Amino acid sequence: MDYVSALLPPVVMAAFFIGLVVTIVKSQGGDNKSKEDAAVDAAIARAEAAEQPGTPSGA
Repeated sequence: MDYVSALLPPVVMAAFFIGLVVTIVKSQGGDNKSKEDAAVDAAIARAEAAEQPGTPSGA
């Protein structure tokens, strides 16, 4: 019975990890894609607006 108690935690963690990966993959794209794209576009626009004019970027 010791082998069951030794293997149970890794098996449970693996099952939760697989469930997490499946959830992340399923949530990509689909109905939420346009909402996610809009959020990224807004964040990029805010970052570009925050740049100081007159300072060279990348230098």
